[in-house]
Amino acid sequence: MSQVLMPKATAVWLVENSTLTFDQISAFTGLHPLEVQAIADGEVAGGMTGLDPTTNGQLTKEEIKRAEADPTARLKLSPRDVPMPVARSKGPRYTPVAKRQDRPDAIAWLLKVHPELQDSQVAKLVGSTKSTVQSVRDRTHWNMQNVRARDPVTLGLCSLKDLNDAVDKARRKAAREDAAKKKVTAKAAAAGEVVAAEDAVAEEVPAESPVDPAEADQPDLDETSRH
Repeated sequence: MSQVLMPKATAVWLVENSTLTFDQISAFTGLHPLEVQAIADGEVAGGMTGLDPTTNGQLTKEEIKRAEADPTARLKLSPRDVPMPVARSKGPRYTPVAKRQDRPDAIAWLLKVHPELQDSQVAKLVGSTKSTVQSVRDRTHWNMQNVRARDPVTLGLCSLKDLNDAVDKARRKAAREDAAKKKVTAKAAAAGEVVAAEDAVAEEVPAESPVDPAEADQPDLDETSRH
């Protein structure tokens, strides 16, 4: 079987839009059945946009219906007459002149739907600059009255893979920062408990009464009376 394009995003779409079993989706995408189940439970690929395999020629709707009717059936990848896309080399993203006016709309959509993305990530996805992203965020963009949020993938400004990769990266970073904050908070709480325990012990131990030097020099009256 040919390799499925963007297997995780395809699995997300199949989980959300079909009644296929986890085993069927696993066999088609190459993912482990437990990973497919985790996607269905929202534990994996949270926030990832699904990829419809019927729109890119990987599957037909009839093929999905056939597999849905028979849980033991396996999906068959449609033959592709179109060559596989060539990976783009690293470097600045070129945005066609005709699409540059759509970039503020795409930025607005990304800021609204994926607030976890950093401005630098948004700028990279749509081929813009951080200052433009900031102006849309602050609603100070010169054409803000005409800006309306639109999906950059639909506009053709970035690929679904690039978007999902950026979202995954941002969420992993946020998770690491959250874990670090929790660790610092836990250490501070533990330190506070130690100090509180030491204070409690100090309060329980009675302080010795100071001895007046004048009284220390006075002879014991009982001893004096006996003599």
